[in-house]
Amino acid sequence: MDTFKINTDETLRETVQHGDSSYPFAYYPENIWQFDFHRIDWHWHHELEFLVVAEGTALCLAGTDRIELHEGCGILINSGILHRFEAETSTFVPNIVFSPALLAPETSLVYEKYITPVINSSVTYQIFDPHTPWQNHVLQILSQVFSLQETEPHNELRTIQLLLQLWELLYEHLDLTSGAPDLHRLDHSQARLQTMMQYIHDHYTAEITLEMIAASASISKSGALHIFQSGIHISPVAYLIQYRLAQAAELLCKTQKPVASIAEETGFTSSGYFCRKFRQHYHMSPNAYRRKKT
Repeated sequence: MDTFKINTDETLRETVQHGDSSYPFAYYPENIWQFDFHRIDWHWHHELEFLVVAEGTALCLAGTDRIELHEGCGILINSGILHRFEAETSTFVPNIVFSPALLAPETSLVYEKYITPVINSSVTYQIFDPHTPWQNHVLQILSQVFSLQETEPHNELRTIQLLLQLWELLYEHLDLTSGAPDLHRLDHSQARLQTMMQYIHDHYTAEITLEMIAASASISKSGALHIFQSGIHISPVAYLIQYRLAQAAELLCKTQKPVASIAEETGFTSSGYFCRKFRQHYHMSPNAYRRKKT
């Protein structure tokens, strides 16, 4: 089975272009299980994303929250929000990613009055539950949008019509002025979290300390610990080890390098320590993992 990997720049912004400037819309009938390590890893984009769990259960990490999305549920990820999707089994998640400018020109009254209040609001994400009438209506519209992409080659006009219906529901039902219980405010530490995560991605092969990670974002060690814990629920050092293990697992699958060489190449101080950490994380030895994946 082919595996997929999400590509990001140094700020974790996704680098793929969703559609093009003439029609900034893309549809992705994706299965999280087919991505590297069964996760669509940390990324963000200026575009809006609507995702529905058609089969399985997805874990979404968005802003500071962990959201379990069961079959039939959906989610909106607002513009500029750092997020990640994980799955423990095959999980089919059709989704659309599009620029808000698809709905109306950015200089227009419609954009200023109806679109800007949502994308600039404190709403980082919105769950759609089929048991809530207006949210179920959103899910029905999304189902129509997905079906159009799969069955009709000339679907642009109808797609935009449906997206405008969807947006009207959002504008009518989202509380854009106060922090309702099911709406979550933007974490203003997100940029620093992105900076520190990218520092780890760039320097994981070398010796890295908590102080160095914190310095990359010009904050204290305690500040770095707080931002990681509130943002992605693990410490900076734990994230570093997790990232090193992920890179090592990829090398085990794609190369025939000895385990000791891979350990050194991914920043571990000894092969024995690497093997212990690998077994803790993947519940098998590096060699067993290699045999299973190749």
